Amino acid sequence: MNKERAFFDRYHRQSFAYPYVLWMALFVVIPIILIAVYAFSSAQNTFTLDNFAGMISYAPVFGRSLWLAFIATLICILIGYPVALTISRTPPKTQRVLLMLIMLPMWINFLLRTYAWMSLLENTGLINRLLASIGVFDLINSLHAGDPGYTPITHFQLINTDGAVILGMVYNYLPFMILPIQSVIVKIDPFVIEAAQDLGANSGTVFRRVIFPLSLSGVISGITMVFVPAVSTFVISKLLSNGTVMLLGDLIEMQFTGAAYNPHLGSAISLIMMVIVVICMSVMSKFGEGEEQAVVM
Repeated sequence: MNKERAFFDRYHRQSFAYPYVLWMALFVVIPIILIAVYAFSSAQNTFTLDNFAGMISYAPVFGRSLWLAFIATLICILIGYPVALTISRTPPKTQRVLLMLIMLPMWINFLLRTYAWMSLLENTGLINRLLASIGVFDLINSLHAGDPGYTPITHFQLINTDGAVILGMVYNYLPFMILPIQSVIVKIDPFVIEAAQDLGANSGTVFRRVIFPLSLSGVISGITMVFVPAVSTFVISKLLSNGTVMLLGDLIEMQFTGAAYNPHLGSAISLIMMVIVVICMSVMSKFGEGEEQAVVM
């Protein structure tokens, strides 16, 4: 009787997984297979590797996308880790309030948040108007009034730059760095920290040898959740650079919706991008496992 009951319980538990498996098959596995088929085929539906050979000319776009995503991820770590650590040291009620404030901007549509930065960064935007109202441009022009060939400035070029794209990435993806790190730090047993302090470790040593290694799984999760969308974004670069900063997402979108319609090349670029992302995440995961093992030893 007990064996039959255990069998039916296991069967019912497995049945709950069927909708998830169906969802993964329809919206993850099948699209990846279609991308691979398009990447290795030509317009005449014949096998070819020309799509991958044609990506050589887009090497600068790959490099720029990885570089800007790396910078944005690094900035998110530098900002997000101290914020997560500070939040985790507050009382539970305060933590809930602070986490709600961090998630509050995420309730607003992604496009609206990015459009808001456009109105702030454009040449006649709020930031440049504020600087003009306090006389910053007048001061700079007066200091260079006697310089030959000097053209008086009326604004700073904030939009349509790499910095604007990085700013948009950091603003939109920073919560994805804070939340996983905070959720891991708050679970660290305080007795472990007290034991390290009792053994003579100062605050810096406790952080370096105890807190940071134990929170590395949250850091890895945060890096994944920031780097992956940052390297593949196209909305942020399109709105905040007006097409002057082309990233992989923009390049892929052009192949599917632009005038240069070539879904086979777009699929090849998407496939290579997925491979690069998987390799980067695998390397970081191995690094995280090594750090955690070092702490245990």
